[in-house]
Amino acid sequence: MGITGLARWTNAPTNGLKLIDDNIRQNHNGQLRGRWQLSARSYRSTLGSIGGAGAGPPLERSMCLLTMNENVFVSLEDPCAPTRADLAYHASQSQTAIADPTHYRNTFLTLSPPGALEQLLSLLRARWISTKQAAGNAAQYKQTAAQLTVEGNVYSVGTDWIVRAGNVILAGGAVKGMLLEAEYLPVPTMSSQEGGGSSGLLSSLLVSVLPNLPDAKTEAVTISDDQWEDVLWDRETDDQNKSAAVKQKLGSGDELFVSPEDDVPRHSKGDWAGVDRDRRSAYLIIGALRSDGLI
Repeated sequence: MGITGLARWTNAPTNGLKLIDDNIRQNHNGQLRGRWQLSARSYRSTLGSIGGAGAGPPLERSMCLLTMNENVFVSLEDPCAPTRADLAYHASQSQTAIADPTHYRNTFLTLSPPGALEQLLSLLRARWISTKQAAGNAAQYKQTAAQLTVEGNVYSVGTDWIVRAGNVILAGGAVKGMLLEAEYLPVPTMSSQEGGGSSGLLSSLLVSVLPNLPDAKTEAVTISDDQWEDVLWDRETDDQNKSAAVKQKLGSGDELFVSPEDDVPRHSKGDWAGVDRDRRSAYLIIGALRSDGLI
């Protein structure tokens, strides 16, 4: 698995998938490898409005779920919680220590198997409902059907590229454009060379697989390396790394030998491999669907 790039074709015609299929097969000698299928749904908290009267519009915690293969990727947002950047800024402006919050504004989780989260919420009688339901609906978890699906194809182009293209389909059957993803297999990680977090290599391939239509509206879906590092942040891992650094500093004075294993490259958190590749892809897809108001 390698690095990936994502694009959204918002005004794709009903035969958009067929046009891309023809383009990949005829102009890139691509081969069909299988189906690309994702499902997404979102929930909101029913704990009531956050904030009192006169505090502006009510703020609600939201939760978006994206099912990809055997994993479910969950994006939670609490608008009243600080971001790590907010906390760092206030700490720099304050002369007294600021206590760490119980959680930050955004949390991104990976769960397995699909359906387990809904079962847990139901058992706990957690106050979350689908964003498409009224707050008084008692059947919160009797229907777990996706609010939308992404259905399309997976292609290989040569030995280095994987291309995924799929229609975004709402529960009622309406098609809301397409998603396209390109994966460059030889490289497991790559720093973003452009300010927006995109890669020219990936962008070029995505543009080349799109049919040549004059009114096509496409946009790249990106995230910078710094933003992704913030998404990957984990309190427990951070504390463990700090403790390990202190121990290493205290015990490094008399060390004369270094294990050869220290020079062996290892898969590190953030590399675009395995579930980490899927996590980054899922985060971008959730962001794209959210920005279009589809979940």
